[in-house]
Amino acid sequence: MTTEIRVRIRLFAMQRELAGTRGLEVQLPSGATIDDAWRALVGLHPGLAPGRAALRFARNGAYAPVDTPLADGDEVAMIPPVSGGSGSGARGGPRDPLRILELREEPFGSALLVELAERLATPDDGAIVGFLGVTRRSPGTPAPGQEAEAARHAGRSVEALIYEAHPAMALAVMQEIADEIEARFGVVRLAIVHREGEVPLGDASVAIAVCAPHRDAAFAAARYAIDETKARAPIWKAERFKDGPVWIGEPARAGPAEG
Repeated sequence: MTTEIRVRIRLFAMQRELAGTRGLEVQLPSGATIDDAWRALVGLHPGLAPGRAALRFARNGAYAPVDTPLADGDEVAMIPPVSGGSGSGARGGPRDPLRILELREEPFGSALLVELAERLATPDDGAIVGFLGVTRRSPGTPAPGQEAEAARHAGRSVEALIYEAHPAMALAVMQEIADEIEARFGVVRLAIVHREGEVPLGDASVAIAVCAPHRDAAFAAARYAIDETKARAPIWKAERFKDGPVWIGEPARAGPAEG
């Protein structure tokens, strides 16, 4: 007699739109893998199949290969191409006092960089580096599968960005990136703050602040923080035009860039 397991599947961004749902539960045979969960999903929503090459997968909030075995009650997140990702209105987990890692729904501007620097800097720091990513008018590169929709908006200006996240996993990935920054550059005081929801033209979507004794390490850490967050954190970005959105990005990286 075959024992079955129940697995929760979560969908985001363009996959959520195609399937018309944020999640569903499937029954799989004992010993099933993430790939089996994907096949079951496509059986229910065949329109998702063309996006397979650009997907990454996560089991219980951590990136995992498709041959990863599943257990009863597991959650599998289907991760489409990503955007490159506490206090009132903010969502954050437990934080090291030297690290500020947040997702925020409320708007912020350049004043946040000053606030972050004041919270992080010590008398030992000789360099403070800040980066602010803002919504621009010109469109970016469409995510795989969004080419036709992007062509429909050719020549038009972006009116806003829309960000969607897997909050718990995004914050965990930011923590991994902060650990890597400490190991690579010796930098322990940094902040990564990312917006969720709609971000109008010219408004900020991400803020990076780094404090360190020396400028070389501070610049390198800030660049690493924004590059790795955009490439790895499960935060999705759509460009909103006058009559519809286009999802932007590349397949997510499951770990640090080589080299």
